[in-house]
Amino acid sequence: MILKQRHTYISIFFMGTMAFGQVSRPNATPYTNEITFEKLKKKYPFISPVDRPVPQNIVIDKNVEYANVDGVSLQADLYYPSDPSKKYPGIAMVHGGGWTSGSKENEKFMAMELASKGFVVMAIGYRLADVAKYPAGIEDIETGIQWLKKNHKKYSLDKKNIVIYGESAGAQIATLVGVKPKNKIRAIINVDGIVSFIHPESEESTYAAYWLNGDKNTNLKNWTEASPLEYVDKRTPPTLFINSSQPRFHAGRDDMMKKLKSLNIYTEFHEIKDTPHSFWSAEPWFTETLNYMLDFLNKRIKK
Repeated sequence: MILKQRHTYISIFFMGTMAFGQVSRPNATPYTNEITFEKLKKKYPFISPVDRPVPQNIVIDKNVEYANVDGVSLQADLYYPSDPSKKYPGIAMVHGGGWTSGSKENEKFMAMELASKGFVVMAIGYRLADVAKYPAGIEDIETGIQWLKKNHKKYSLDKKNIVIYGESAGAQIATLVGVKPKNKIRAIINVDGIVSFIHPESEESTYAAYWLNGDKNTNLKNWTEASPLEYVDKRTPPTLFINSSQPRFHAGRDDMMKKLKSLNIYTEFHEIKDTPHSFWSAEPWFTETLNYMLDFLNKRIKK
């Protein structure tokens, strides 16, 4: 996590358990773009690391505190167009890492590219499971979005035009925030994240159980409450899914799309052939992901 290095870099020796449900802490490893690429290239030797220069038409504000909870500094990175002469749509970005690892730094390349195309991008750091269990991370993302709206003038933001984006566990969080009407999200972009913990396609996860404060049998309430599919209704915004070829990360997607279509809400999905989870962390998949996003945003979001 962004708050303290010890929260980001996960010790493999930590074997604590939770009192409720006796769920052991997952043996999580650091989740960074660099480490992910090194793992992926063993099986996919044709890939290359994502490495893009900072676009000349953007400004980057790093480590901006958007809230402080019980002495924990919650921070975000802001990427936005340098031209303040017009208002821009916003994108709140939620990193992945199994609810236990990862950081906002993972979003830097995608955030830079989106900002250069005319979006105010906020890569939001949030409390991970070692610091606070569900629903703390959800609340942090919502707080971050509210902070961004309050500071709309500084970033030339159209505060009524905010999209939420996430990858993996971050996609589950982003989708959950996006389907709740109170957050007034204009569109959801889900990159390889499940939309239900209780769907028949879902697989039991020690990461989910650790974050949700108990396994499915002992804390079904949280597992249900944290499932975006449960909230889909006529107020749900247009939703884009970009998926790997790994079925377990699609849990609930088809049913969510079916429900959205029945409500005449726009949705689409792209499954990138023969890809692993975390495909967005390497080329050529990063560019493919970015292009799918830009096509969707240009069609669904007014600029």
